Amino acid sequence: MSKKLRVLVVGCGHMGTSHARAYRKMANDFEIVGFLSRGEASRRTLNTEFGMAYPEYEDYYAALAATRPDAVCISTYPETHARYTLAALEAGAHVFIEKPLAETVEECQQIVTTARRLQKKVVVGYILHVHPSWKRFVELTQTLGKPLVMRMNLNQQSSGSNWRTHQHLLASMSPIVDCGVHYVDVMCRMTGSKPVRVSGIQARLTDSIPTGRPNYGQLQVTFADGSIGWYEAGWGPMMSETAFFVKDVIGPRGCVSITARTASAAGNSANVDAHSKTESILRHHSELGSDGQFQRKDEWIDSSDEPDHDELCRREQEFFLNAIRQDVDLTEHLESAVNSLRIVLAADLSAREGRTVEL
Repeated sequence: MSKKLRVLVVGCGHMGTSHARAYRKMANDFEIVGFLSRGEASRRTLNTEFGMAYPEYEDYYAALAATRPDAVCISTYPETHARYTLAALEAGAHVFIEKPLAETVEECQQIVTTARRLQKKVVVGYILHVHPSWKRFVELTQTLGKPLVMRMNLNQQSSGSNWRTHQHLLASMSPIVDCGVHYVDVMCRMTGSKPVRVSGIQARLTDSIPTGRPNYGQLQVTFADGSIGWYEAGWGPMMSETAFFVKDVIGPRGCVSITARTASAAGNSANVDAHSKTESILRHHSELGSDGQFQRKDEWIDSSDEPDHDELCRREQEFFLNAIRQDVDLTEHLESAVNSLRIVLAADLSAREGRTVEL
């Protein structure tokens, strides 16, 4: 039996909590050696939930030195991602890191180079990669012919602690960067084509965020095969719940849509567990008969038994574990993470400079 991997959990918010629960469920493979967070309350809450007394830390570098972990799980704000990941790698640990991998493409490339040099694994938390319904969604879009028209958004009407989290995130990046990496990555997998240009627009809808930081934005990306994609994201108490959750792809042979009725219901846009739900997928066929009517009925694909957020995080940790144990080549995984960040950062640049950016 393989030795347990000693893991330091860094960041004890929503994502960090779900990953910590995964490590507890996978107790034959992982041993938690400590919790680190900015606030005492979040790590104390985890210890209370687990009925344990795992060591608690406030200083990241002190925690690394004290625990000497085999792996580090980083679910902190994006401004810490690059330096925390590099420090963990240099300390001899593998890294699971929530998206985005870093704040700049240059930092991403430094991480990739360092991981390769030290022969350590870095897995980025692209949760849709392990989601069976989203995998099916991508597969169905690939039956629609080319070009594809991809329409996606994820707006969040946030208040209380959710709005405070968004305000902190907005200090370092816009919504189309933070959440956009997921959906631009999905677009790249749907088309299998190279993105060639991107444009973006953004707006600042409140004075309660840093000057010059938008809390709403849209991007449009064009691919070499003629496919086009649109993504919209906004955060804050002013955001509309109407059509906050659009996942819709159109091609010459019809369209495929995620129809998450419960997730799309009013009042759910700030619920992180709802963000990955599909519930059902609608496949529409465009073929017309000689009478001008549709030849095939629409197909409903039920996915109401899909895994919840904690289970998806456990599957991510299974992927991480397998990458370490089986020495999986993560080149393609990291390339997709860097590529999707490159696209959304170009969209952010486009919005700030008022021009289309060639990729």
